[in-house]
Amino acid sequence: MQATAPLTQPGDDPVIRLEQLNRRYRMGAGHIDALGQVDLTVDRGDYLAIMGPSGSGKSTLMNIIGCLDTPTGGSYWLNGKPVSAMNERQLARVRNTEIGFVFQTFNLLPRMTALANVEVPLIYAGVRRRERDRRATEALETVGLGERMLHRPSEMSGGQRQRVAIARALVTGPSIVLADEPTGNLDSSTGREIMALFDRLHSEGNTLIVVTHESHVARHARRVIYLRDGNIVKDEIQGANT
Repeated sequence: MQATAPLTQPGDDPVIRLEQLNRRYRMGAGHIDALGQVDLTVDRGDYLAIMGPSGSGKSTLMNIIGCLDTPTGGSYWLNGKPVSAMNERQLARVRNTEIGFVFQTFNLLPRMTALANVEVPLIYAGVRRRERDRRATEALETVGLGERMLHRPSEMSGGQRQRVAIARALVTGPSIVLADEPTGNLDSSTGREIMALFDRLHSEGNTLIVVTHESHVARHARRVIYLRDGNIVKDEIQGANT
């Protein structure tokens, strides 16, 4: 299932553009800069890994890209839209329609089937039932779970649950898929299967951003940025995916 075209077409503009992005948190009478002055562009169809030690700013950057947090200063543009100037209602719409989230802990609703879990973003988007069923079924078939769509999370392995989460991330045809430690709760063999799925999704034109501290996960990306003390200290292009 290839991500559909976003609602706005900014021509050759990058899908993400960050300019002088800063995130400052108050700490008593002082403050801490979780992000310094970050400049970053991500092209459509790119595959980016974000790495760095604990406290480097990885989670803060991910939360801002995912519209779960807002910057203190600087600009964030997504598909030519000024995300950093949006109100909470506008940000909620962007989160639901333009960003597909994949979490380490899957974040599935335990009493709902795989099909119903994947349909959740479409419900919030106001999609009609028949169309929801069609799109959720297609997404689950894309990740190899066509025969498990009526099973609940408790009836699935960790790898299958992560595949459901990936299908849920894809179902709205987002501009980016944002994954936070997507193999963190999986054994090595299952983790390799999930990363192979990410490789295939990238080859089909999806834009992927993976936040990880695992070098073997980052090796799958086309490009890796390294953060330290809230700043990008390295931005490198890698060879063919492994």
